Amino acid sequence: MNSELHLVGLNHKTAPVEVRERFALSDPLREERLFAAVRRSLSEYFALSTCNRVELLGVGGPDAPAESLIPAWAEAADEDAGRLRPYLYTHSGPAAAGHLFAVASGLDSMVIGEPQILGQIKAAYRAALGRGGCGLILNRLMHKTFSVAKRVRTETGTAAGAVSVSYAAVELAKRIFEDMSRIRAMLIGAGETAELAAAHLVGAGVSSVLVVNRTPERAEQLAASFGGRAAPFEKLFEHLAEADIVVSSTGSQETIVRAADMRGVMRRRRNRPVFIIDIAVPRDVDPEVNNLDNVYLYDIDDLREVVEANMGRRREEAARGRAIVDEEAEHFRAWMCSLDLQPTIVDIVDRGERIAGQELERTLKRLGPLPAGGTDILKAAFLSLAGKLNHEPLMYLKGRYPGRGAAGDAHIAAVRDVFNLDNECTPDKYRKGR
Repeated sequence: MNSELHLVGLNHKTAPVEVRERFALSDPLREERLFAAVRRSLSEYFALSTCNRVELLGVGGPDAPAESLIPAWAEAADEDAGRLRPYLYTHSGPAAAGHLFAVASGLDSMVIGEPQILGQIKAAYRAALGRGGCGLILNRLMHKTFSVAKRVRTETGTAAGAVSVSYAAVELAKRIFEDMSRIRAMLIGAGETAELAAAHLVGAGVSSVLVVNRTPERAEQLAASFGGRAAPFEKLFEHLAEADIVVSSTGSQETIVRAADMRGVMRRRRNRPVFIIDIAVPRDVDPEVNNLDNVYLYDIDDLREVVEANMGRRREEAARGRAIVDEEAEHFRAWMCSLDLQPTIVDIVDRGERIAGQELERTLKRLGPLPAGGTDILKAAFLSLAGKLNHEPLMYLKGRYPGRGAAGDAHIAAVRDVFNLDNECTPDKYRKGR
């Protein structure tokens, strides 16, 4: 049966960004060129292309290994296959399924447990469905992939704990303020780090976010992107008195907030707690500020310690996630094997039911007329007998199957011979009437 899985790919561990960019398949025209080429050798096909990985997965026979995908991929990207091969990994059979399970579970990501990759796989699957690239095997594989990812996330701690500085800052803030919906936040600076912090703060449910930046246009642009407000940099200390959480991430070479400044701010706040996260290098906030009552100051080193501790815990949990992936890959292997057995199982069942029907017909002729319902009772009994006689042979067929390959083919052939399913193994001298 031509139902072997084949996977070929490259990722952030095997290829630098310039190579990943060159061979990306995010362009729909590239994808169309690729799949127009592989349709000749693959019955099903799927492509995943993100900033950190590009992977192709196909279903075909043993004569269509992952290696055969490489020239088509290179041609679709207008590149030479020789420039692609050094960066690739390939998997076939259960290893291909296990790899996809690990990717979807975040176990193969740059940041262990990151959830974005699962959404990207779901989007790629929808695209593959749209162009008719998925059939029995890939549909089953993809749905199993989603359930495995959910199981890893639920049963392990691979997604627990903050693993970005901005996220860690917000998680720390939540420990200080019980109800984030009543909290007002302030961003000093409007760069990428401030933008990430703003996204996490809004996600945590803060009531308002104010952006203060030396470039007013950038402050207004960032504030508008999440429904916040902007204020002139000259009004910094006036607005500090209103903020419960402050995230500072400017590029200033000098200290912006000093202890003396914060004393005045805390008097205007009537000493209500304020949480300050200084992510800037050099630091924006004087470390002496942390000595003031009800001021909680964390700098980037404090946050990195939190991130590293959480990453260490995620790495430990990843081993448990791998065990789940291995277990589920074995289940998928067993299902794939059952596809090879299915025609023989169907033939054995059909043979038993056919014989039962023939014998029932002979018996009914001998018995003559029966009471109402008698025929149905006899039919059920004959079919039940056929099913019970077939039970042990079917268990033998499934339980002793060695897997795909020559040994598996020989096993199936022996069973088919024993039952004469192909009407060719019984010598003429042993047939009835000879």
